[in-house]
Amino acid sequence: MAANLEQSLDFVADIEKELRYINGIIKQKGREILSDYKITPPQFIALQWLFEEGDMTIGELSTKMFLAFSTTTDLIDRMERNSLVERVKDTNDRRIVRIHLLKEGASMIEEVIKKRQLYVQQILQNFSEDEILSLKSNLEKMHQEMKVK
Repeated sequence: MAANLEQSLDFVADIEKELRYINGIIKQKGREILSDYKITPPQFIALQWLFEEGDMTIGELSTKMFLAFSTTTDLIDRMERNSLVERVKDTNDRRIVRIHLLKEGASMIEEVIKKRQLYVQQILQNFSEDEILSLKSNLEKMHQEMKVK
C-alpha cells in the first residue's frame, strides 16, 4: 500500500509538471500570436472573459482576472480607446456600468482563438483518434473537478 501511495504521488507530481509545462508553452505561443495584434496579454484575457460570458461590470471582470479594480479600469480605458469595448449603463439600474464587447473586439478574439486552435491541431497530428477523444474527455473531467473544488 505504501509503495502504491508513493507511486501515486510520483504520478501526480508528473501530471502537475506536464500541465505546468503545457500551460507555459501555450501561453508563449499565445503571446507570439498576440504580437500580430495591438493588444496586450491582459487585454486578451479581459476580451476573452467578455466574449465567453457577456457584459460584466469592472468589478466582476477584476475578480475573474484577479486584478485590482484600478488596474482593470486602466485596461478597459485603453481597450475603449481602441474601439474593442464600450461602457454601457445597465438598463435596470443606471448606476451600474457594464463593459460591452464591440464587434472589433469580438472579431479579434475569434481570430486569435482560431490561431491557437490551429496550433493545438498541429500538435495533435501524431495522436490517434482514440488518444484525442481520451485526452478531451480526461481534460473535461479534470476541469469539472477543479470547478467543484
